[in-house]
Amino acid sequence: MPEFVIEREIPGAGRMTEAEVRENSLRSLEILRSLGHEIQWIHSYVTDDRIYCIYLAPDESLIREHARLLGVPANRISAVRRLMDPKKYA
Repeated sequence: MPEFVIEREIPGAGRMTEAEVRENSLRSLEILRSLGHEIQWIHSYVTDDRIYCIYLAPDESLIREHARLLGVPANRISAVRRLMDPKKYA
């Protein structure tokens, strides 16, 4: 299944409390379950004002629907074309 990187511009994302992260994660998982097995959240990287999420999905339309239902932006969705792993070349 294709892999995507989703960039979400969320001011103050890096200042979320553990309770806020948990609440948002549980809500996201609930919506993912309602969308079926074709979309999967792998993990996310949180920076000061952005969250970068890694998803598996057949295309970006399902990712956009998840973002809409969750009420969070999906400012940029990029298909992963290749993984660069330094261990492979060391």
